[in-house]
Amino acid sequence: MLTDLLGIPPQVLFGQLLLGLINGAFYAVLSLGLAVIFGLLNIVNFSHGALYMLGAFATLALVQFFGIGYWGALVLAPLMVGALGIVIERLLLRRLVGVDHLYGLLLTFGLALVIEGTFVKLFGASGIPYAAPAALSGGVNLGFMFLPWYRAWVVLASVVVCLATWLLFERTKIGAYLRAGTENPKLLQAFGVNVPMLTTLAYGYGVALAAFAGVLAAPITQVNPLMGSNLIIVVFAVVVIGGMGSIIGAIVTGLAMGMIEGLTKVFWPEASATVIFLVMAIVLILRPAGLFGKTA
Repeated sequence: MLTDLLGIPPQVLFGQLLLGLINGAFYAVLSLGLAVIFGLLNIVNFSHGALYMLGAFATLALVQFFGIGYWGALVLAPLMVGALGIVIERLLLRRLVGVDHLYGLLLTFGLALVIEGTFVKLFGASGIPYAAPAALSGGVNLGFMFLPWYRAWVVLASVVVCLATWLLFERTKIGAYLRAGTENPKLLQAFGVNVPMLTTLAYGYGVALAAFAGVLAAPITQVNPLMGSNLIIVVFAVVVIGGMGSIIGAIVTGLAMGMIEGLTKVFWPEASATVIFLVMAIVLILRPAGLFGKTA
C-alpha cells in the first residue's frame, strides 16, 4: 500500500484526511457566504466570523434555554442570525452604497469587534462544551480508520448546502436577477424588480450560511466568543484563492484547501498553519483574480 511505502500508518493518514475534509467543509460553507455577499453586494464582510460564532451560541441557547433539539436549532439558528444580518444591512451597510469598499470593511470589522467583545464580557473567553445529538453519536470502523457519524454528517450537510446554493444562484431565475442586479441594477429595476430587497435578502442568506456553519461546528469545537476570529483569516485566504465573488470557487477551493492542510499535517506538520497562505501567494502571483475569478 501507499502508506507502507511512505512509512505512515494508514490510521494517521486517513485520520488527517478526515480532519482536513471536515475543516474543508467549514471553509467551503463560510467562504461561500463571503462569496455571495461580495459577489452580489461588493462588501468585504469582516463580521462573518462573529456571525458564525453567533450561530453556535444561538444553537446553545435554543437547546439549553428553550428546549429545542439540535435538529430544530439547525433550522432556527441560521434563520435568526440571517434575520439579524438583514437588520444590519438595512440599518448600516445600505448607507455605504456607492462609497469606497474600505468603508464597508472597516464597518464590518468594527461590528465584529463589538459582537465578540460583548460575548467575551457576558460569557468569558473559555469554551462552553456542547454535545453532539444522540442520533449521531458513535461511528463506524472502516478497518483503516474510525469514522464518527457526526463528522460524516458535517461533511454531507456542508456539501448539500453548498450545491443547493450553487443551484440557487446559477440555475434559477432569482439567481439570474441577483447577478443582473450587480451588473446593471437600474436596468433591472426598470423591469419592476425590487433590487434593494434582493440585495438585502442576499446578505441575509450569506449571513445564514455562516450561522449554519456555526451550528455544525458547535459539537466539534467548544462554543466560545473567539471561535470566529480564529477562523476568518483562513476563510478570507480561501476566498481569495477561489476568486472573490465566485460561488463555485468558494466550494471547490474550501474543500481542497482543507484536504491540503490535512495532508500537510502528515508530511510537514510545521507548515500546516501556513500552507493555505502559501498557496494564496502562489495563486495571486500566477492568477491575481483567483482560480475561478473573472479576469478584467
